[in-house]
Amino acid sequence: MVGRLLARGMVAGILAALLSFVFAKIFGEPQVGLAIAFEAAQDAAAGAAPEPELVSRGVQASWGLLTAVLMYGAAYGGIFSIVFAFAYQRLAALSPRSMALLLAGVGFLTFVLIPDLKYPPNPPAVGQEETIGLRTEMYFAMVGLSIAISMISLLVGRALSHVVGYWNGAVCGIALGIVLVAVVQFGLPDINEVPDNFPAVILWRFREASIGMQIVLWSVLGVVFGALAEKCLPLTQSVARKTS
Repeated sequence: MVGRLLARGMVAGILAALLSFVFAKIFGEPQVGLAIAFEAAQDAAAGAAPEPELVSRGVQASWGLLTAVLMYGAAYGGIFSIVFAFAYQRLAALSPRSMALLLAGVGFLTFVLIPDLKYPPNPPAVGQEETIGLRTEMYFAMVGLSIAISMISLLVGRALSHVVGYWNGAVCGIALGIVLVAVVQFGLPDINEVPDNFPAVILWRFREASIGMQIVLWSVLGVVFGALAEKCLPLTQSVARKTS
């Protein structure tokens, strides 16, 4: 069963990646092009020679982006299916579609929204070469802490649901998660390397496109995988869950 779910998860992830690629081409790539043009103009004004392109911009914006997005989608789809198989047996009695949508929402919150609130994505020309290592470490630290916060909130919410009821337990778990996120984001260092003369509209629209791409990816993954999983899971198991 896990093997069949894994295959369906990767299929759903690839489909979600294709749609997010289309979104990125329409809304994200124009902002990347404008940011690169800004960087080139800054280098020219400073008299610096342009850096040689190891991979052409056309390849980066087409096959390079598509390859990266497909690999990303397939990997997330496979991991998503494994988490689904675990959660479907042990968490609240939900239908496969509802469980998939719930996990997609939690995944987007954990891996995208919470880390991006602290360290949002930046286009080219934003950020210094000397701080690449620090920025990478801080971002992955934020992702790891976000996963830990989600797990703690879930466990506390489930434990309290046996005492104060399901709804109140869920509210307490969410409230604890919000507090922990605020503490972590306050404790980690701020990184602000946006040039003073960088166009704010380009920065804002690039970040909008980045999070929009993730919304497309996670929502399509949840919807498609839920439909595929519902056909894959035994009918007797679904009936038993509904009557239990």
